[in-house]
Amino acid sequence: MTSSSSVPILTLRNISKSFGPIEVLHRVDLDVHAGEVVALLGENGAGKSTLSNIMSGAVLPSSGKMTWLGAPYAPATPKEAIEAGVGMIQQELLLLPQLSIAENMFVGRYPTKAGRVDRGEMRRRARQVLDRLGLQLAPNRLVEGLSTASQQMIEIAKALTHDAKLLILDEPTAALGAEETQLLFRQIERLKSEGVGIVYISHRLEDIRQIADRIVVLRDGVRVEEFDTADLPVRTIVEAMVGRSMDHMFPPLPTPSDDIVLEVTGLTSRHGAFSDVTFGVRTGEIFGISGLVGAGRTELVRAIAGADPIGGGRVHLNGRDVTPRSPRDAIRNGIILVPEDRKLQGIVLKHSIQENIAYANFDSVTRSGWVSRAKVRSFAADNITKFGVKGRGHQKANEMSGGNQQKVVIAKWLACSPKVVLLDEPTRGIDVGARSSIYEIINGLAEAGVAVIVVSSDLEEVLGVSNRILVMAAGRQTGILDHSEANDVSIMELATA
Repeated sequence: MTSSSSVPILTLRNISKSFGPIEVLHRVDLDVHAGEVVALLGENGAGKSTLSNIMSGAVLPSSGKMTWLGAPYAPATPKEAIEAGVGMIQQELLLLPQLSIAENMFVGRYPTKAGRVDRGEMRRRARQVLDRLGLQLAPNRLVEGLSTASQQMIEIAKALTHDAKLLILDEPTAALGAEETQLLFRQIERLKSEGVGIVYISHRLEDIRQIADRIVVLRDGVRVEEFDTADLPVRTIVEAMVGRSMDHMFPPLPTPSDDIVLEVTGLTSRHGAFSDVTFGVRTGEIFGISGLVGAGRTELVRAIAGADPIGGGRVHLNGRDVTPRSPRDAIRNGIILVPEDRKLQGIVLKHSIQENIAYANFDSVTRSGWVSRAKVRSFAADNITKFGVKGRGHQKANEMSGGNQQKVVIAKWLACSPKVVLLDEPTRGIDVGARSSIYEIINGLAEAGVAVIVVSSDLEEVLGVSNRILVMAAGRQTGILDHSEANDVSIMELATA
């Protein structure tokens, strides 16, 4: 339930923001009350991040006014916003793994006694906040090795040490499985009951329906819709975000041939992440891999792509043993991986789109052994058009939305004409409009005869795109389901077996 208080703790009126000649926010209004979750939705590039950065002091608005607890509010830095009681939890976690939980919670402002860090007091105060969130974590434990969900909770606990009265959560469940997501939601409900207001940004619309009290939709920098409940059909929310009808999110499934392209037999991780996995993927088939976080899905596809060492088993391509010892081996044989973390593993953020596309395709952009700038531009332009990338070749990758960054990563590798494409969380952190275009790309690959493997934590996604689904639990293969027999229940039964 939304807070009964009629006076919002945060108000935004006529907030606009321009970067040079480009206006990214136009006269946006927003209210947040104590003890409510306001979902801030929109496609990538809609203005959500800019608005959040304005609320959290990272970006100054070009015009407009804000109030906080009834007083004028204009933080010039995140520090000023935090001191006022407004904290933002970024999608990319910023904890220091070699420090303890307590040290991370108080980094830069350790309590002192007689000129020295008072570790006892720091642990005591950390324990109070952890208890407030119901977290059974030892304050002196190192952050290194903690699950993503636990680290997310520590980021929230860190904000609460500043006595935060409003939290902005940016894609908090992007890296979480179903069980961890429910843990986060329980903590959010606890904070709501204590009067903490929350601005919640997510592309997972089922999450929004479960956790939000109200929905505010941005499109092209303009507030276009507000819903006073989150109990709405997903289609209604999506159409508000994209400004058009979304009759079909997923394209029709391709019809694969009977020929096996990729055959994995008894594959086992050298480090114990998974063992004895066996399956085959047919020409033109989309083969999904599902399971809870920690099931070994990512490690499996990384091993097939030569990125992680194999302890046992074989990989065959068209009947030939191609078990890789390195990514180069896999790429040479036509097996490519679009990794889970596009920013760290898939793209060079400070380099241009055309440079990123060229890096995997030097044979196509060289002349007499030298890289030709003209060929780079031409080759990249063709692939930018082919894959619907919204950007120009000279544009830096870090200036693009997540959806377009992902398209660049896909374009870079698909230009190599692979036989097998491994996609690990292909739409993580990507808005619903961009997802639809990526699903079309995946479908087009299969129709062109490529064997496609899709790893996804999103059950709707893996069900929507896959001809068959391999389910894993704790590093074990627990079953393979045909599309006709796969549903939420059958997958979760196998994922928890």
